[in-house]
Amino acid sequence: MGFATCFSCKMMKMLWNAGVSFSFSLSATLCLLNWTAALDIPLEALGHTNIEQLPTITEQSPTSQVAFPFDEKFPIKCEAKGNPHPEFKWTKDGQPFDPSNDPRVTMVENSGTFIIGNSGNISEFQGVYRCSATNKLGTAISEEIEIIIPTIPKFPKEKNPPITVEEGNAVVLQCNPPKGIPPLKIHWMTISLQHIDQDERVSVGLNGDLYFSNVLEKDSRRDYCCFAAFPRIRTIVQKTPMTLIVNRIQSFNDTESSVTSGANSILQRRPKLLTPSGGHSTINIVKGNVLQLECIAEGLPTPKIEWTRLDGELPKRAAFPNQGKLLKISEVTEAENGLYQCNAANALGKVLHNFQVTVEEPPRWLSKPESMIYTIGADVTLDCKAAGKPEPTIQWKVNGVPLRNVPVSIDNQIVRRNVKKTDSAVYQCEASNKHGTILASANILVMNLPPMLLTDNNLEYAAVEGKDVLLDCKVFGSPHPVVEWDREDSASPVQGPKYFIYENGSLNIKNTIKEDSGLYTCLTGNTEGKAAITAILDIRDATQIVEPPENIKVLRGSTAQFTCGAKYDSASANDFQVSWNKDNEEITFIHTDNSRFYVEDGVLQIINVSSEDQGNYTCVASTALDQAQETAALIVLDVPDPPEDLKLSEPKNTSVRLNWTPGNSHNKPITEFIVEYEESRWKPGDWHELVRVAGNHTSALLKLHGHVDYQFRVSAVNEIGRSQPSDPSDRYKTLPRAPENNPGGIVMEGNLPNEIHIKWEPLKPIEQNGPGLEYKVSWRRKGVEDNWNEEIVKRHSFFIRNTPTFEPYEIQIQAINHLGFGPEPKVVTGFSGEDFPESAPQNVAVEIMNSTVIKVNWLRVPQENIRGHLGGYRVHWWKVRSLLEEKRGHSEKHSLTFPGDRNHGMVPGLKPFSEYSLIVMAFNGRGNGPASAPFTFKTPEGVPEHPALLRVASFNKDSITLLWVPPLEQNGILTGHMLQYQLINDTEELGNLHNITISDLTVTRWKVGGLEASSKYKFYMSACTRVGCGKPITEEGITTMEGVVASDTNSRHTPDLSIPTTTLSPVANVSLSSIAYAGIYDGISTQGWFIGVMCAVALLTLIMLIACFVQRNKGGKYSVKEKEDLHPDLESQGINEDTFCEYSDNDEKPLKGSLESLDGEMKAAESGDSLAGYADEEHDQFNEDGSFIGEYAAHRNKGPVGVNGNSKGLHPVTA
Repeated sequence: MGFATCFSCKMMKMLWNAGVSFSFSLSATLCLLNWTAALDIPLEALGHTNIEQLPTITEQSPTSQVAFPFDEKFPIKCEAKGNPHPEFKWTKDGQPFDPSNDPRVTMVENSGTFIIGNSGNISEFQGVYRCSATNKLGTAISEEIEIIIPTIPKFPKEKNPPITVEEGNAVVLQCNPPKGIPPLKIHWMTISLQHIDQDERVSVGLNGDLYFSNVLEKDSRRDYCCFAAFPRIRTIVQKTPMTLIVNRIQSFNDTESSVTSGANSILQRRPKLLTPSGGHSTINIVKGNVLQLECIAEGLPTPKIEWTRLDGELPKRAAFPNQGKLLKISEVTEAENGLYQCNAANALGKVLHNFQVTVEEPPRWLSKPESMIYTIGADVTLDCKAAGKPEPTIQWKVNGVPLRNVPVSIDNQIVRRNVKKTDSAVYQCEASNKHGTILASANILVMNLPPMLLTDNNLEYAAVEGKDVLLDCKVFGSPHPVVEWDREDSASPVQGPKYFIYENGSLNIKNTIKEDSGLYTCLTGNTEGKAAITAILDIRDATQIVEPPENIKVLRGSTAQFTCGAKYDSASANDFQVSWNKDNEEITFIHTDNSRFYVEDGVLQIINVSSEDQGNYTCVASTALDQAQETAALIVLDVPDPPEDLKLSEPKNTSVRLNWTPGNSHNKPITEFIVEYEESRWKPGDWHELVRVAGNHTSALLKLHGHVDYQFRVSAVNEIGRSQPSDPSDRYKTLPRAPENNPGGIVMEGNLPNEIHIKWEPLKPIEQNGPGLEYKVSWRRKGVEDNWNEEIVKRHSFFIRNTPTFEPYEIQIQAINHLGFGPEPKVVTGFSGEDFPESAPQNVAVEIMNSTVIKVNWLRVPQENIRGHLGGYRVHWWKVRSLLEEKRGHSEKHSLTFPGDRNHGMVPGLKPFSEYSLIVMAFNGRGNGPASAPFTFKTPEGVPEHPALLRVASFNKDSITLLWVPPLEQNGILTGHMLQYQLINDTEELGNLHNITISDLTVTRWKVGGLEASSKYKFYMSACTRVGCGKPITEEGITTMEGVVASDTNSRHTPDLSIPTTTLSPVANVSLSSIAYAGIYDGISTQGWFIGVMCAVALLTLIMLIACFVQRNKGGKYSVKEKEDLHPDLESQGINEDTFCEYSDNDEKPLKGSLESLDGEMKAAESGDSLAGYADEEHDQFNEDGSFIGEYAAHRNKGPVGVNGNSKGLHPVTA
């Protein structure tokens, strides 16, 4: 691209197409002269031609290397590359050195590296080495390598005379460690290797000396030993033990900071520095090292050291080890240049010392020469600048030899003009100061080469739409070849912001589109030649995830599913794949019996989800060119983990605080904690709930009973459920104490008139609080006795005998154990035993509500005659006779209970048109009192039940004859029957309803004429009294077709229809209907065998009816509901709010055209007087108005009655 700025790309293409070789103008030449490139020639280029290269040092030993005595051998490395391969030479301490001459040295073939064998005496190998690598183009040199051959450090043999000092004075025990390989560590110990204790008074300095700011008598000993440790050479050496004798001064108190009254005051003194000396020090330190400033002072009392910076603040990383005697700053920078001060002070004064700190720096490069390839005739400029403190000196070398005859500018820059191929060389720049030397080498190669294309021809590239693509055209040449890219379908080179050609020739196409597909050509050339290659580009559709996974929440143990649908370019079908990651790590699918992860059709299924499965799941749809991914979160819901770290605190005899750490809530907040306890005395191993606390608490104050050995555990609860309990806490035992609770549930019963039976709930074992639990029972007559009667018992019941009947008593129950009494008990009031009531209710009267319900009134029994708690009143009644009969008979007695203090009650379920007797009595807890005198009353007429039987007797084409039996329960004096009928052919439309009133009670057969032939009719028959008509019974019949002989079943056999019956069996019904309809089908009704069968069936039906009638007249029990169905009472509809309960009709809605009423406005005839639904247990249930729920347990059944001979509602439902 640089060349294109000075030579027209258009002109270049014209020359290329014309086959003309490149000829560069002066401007083009000047442009090329400014080009540089990295020295490293690509390996691919070496395959095209043999290119000479200057030597380059590729590896060398560290600039400082220690040959440790325990190493068997140590190498000195020097490796280099070049073409031709370089030869190696060494210098030692500036003089030529040939390591191959020494038999202890092994040379590495084709390398400058040599290995020194450790034969025991290798000290002569210590020195400064430098390696040079030379070929015909030049010489490269390494940095200097210092080889250190350490010797074993030793303390000199010496005799240390005892050091005597008076108590309170200062003394310094000198170490003077030998020199060795750093780091050096000093340890002061006794001969038995016990460390000398260090504190503000005694400390070791940076120089290794042991300083005593003032000595004590206990400091006297004969084995002060200084040990110098050299870790790098694994050596520790010991100095000859020293003796310190401290002479005690009379009356000196053995303290560090004061002298008792009477001590020698001369021993107290102002601070004075033991190190450093003087008042000012200059410290030079290399940048990056650790700055350590030390002040150790003597004095009595022992001085304290404080540090400040006079020209600023101490850095935050400053530390003060060795009891503050050392200021330590790690990794110092120029910011630590400045003035520091230590202040040693005691009660008598202070002493100061200033440190001027200068941070110096070894050389570092600001700019250094770079290896370059230059064309012949170019100018070469090399820069070399370095910084450091002190300022480094710069020296240039060429091929390892100091540069001569080449001017160097003031800023250490050299310029070589119009270079020739023979000017190829290795230039070295060396920067040095007292802290070190650095070396930079630059290989300057002067050469011309034609372009070499290092990328294969006709490579195919593919990219996805919208992404960048890079077409390679790697070229090498000198001068640097000019590169240009063309498209097959374009007359001009590719250009514009969409395209970018890199320095190495590669073409980058940005934000590709489908239209970028095609054939591209890379054209390259320089003054030495030209070359070209072709590339094929295919732009494909990007991979997309069209159905991304969604975040889900699942319960632990369930199955989670993530769906992922993707689309991709058809050309990428062979390498398209979908993978799944969990938390950025790919999921490996291994299909075994224990596998829980499955993928099928893009669906990831996780079976038996656990808490560890929670995380972010990423669907990755990928091809060889691109990938798309979408992430969804799996949140696993579970009960919380059990709480942890149960600890007890705030222990008291009555309470303790339990603390815990909540477990993982598993994505549902903890709503509460449940604390349970277990005790070892009463029910060891059983856990009981003690308290619940809110989910945001992590402790609970637990109230405890006495004389219990507790253990606690905690469970956590969230929306999902309850966690497993935690591990138990430590046991906590409380001391015994008096009871804190008294018994509850006190009940006083008077089963006999002269006693009271007292019962209570005993204290739970854990509530006893100690041994010897008993109960103190106290009682007295309320309002009569002032003093309490007392009895102590162990059981939880007590009898008070010889009490007057039904008198109030006050009772107290108090818990006692060996340690005392429980709290003051509450007073409970009750009564002594009850006796039967003494008198009966008076003035009993009956108010007739309707034909089935009455209201009974009475005067209340006086309270003094009740002799107990009034339970209520009972009414007993029985039927004397029906008003249709003169004969009186014995009937079943019925009873209802009316609770509470009342003077009336409703009695339902009576038979209309009947005579009854009743009695009333009061009752209390002991039983019933005397009954009132019997009261006789009569119920008015009601509507009758449905007729007992209705059937078709005969039929022909236009008439049907019906037979019926009057109702069994007339509920009054019959006035006639009502017959209704309508056409009910199998259509939704029903015929008009026709009414026929039959007043003659002797008539039980009726012929209905004027009917349509071959038609189906439904008949409704009801019986009527003066009150109204009752429920109808229904029957269906069919007329014959034209020309069919009529049938008259009664002409052959007419059963006695006057026999009463309550129910017709299904067999009888079917048989009767079959007789009626037989004439329709092929005239079988005229066959003798058929007539015989029908007669037999009729006879069996009559026998069954007779048996039922006989059983009925024996007076057996039947349910009130059955009576209610047989004797409906319209008057029950008018019961007012004083009745027992609401009476409601379950009216059946009529079909279109069905029967409306017997008189044009028929009302529901279902009776509201049934006892069913009113009564239950005799003494248990009462309604708010006092009416009973008595002996009858059956509930009211308001469902419809069956058809074909059975009772039916007044609104018939047609088929």
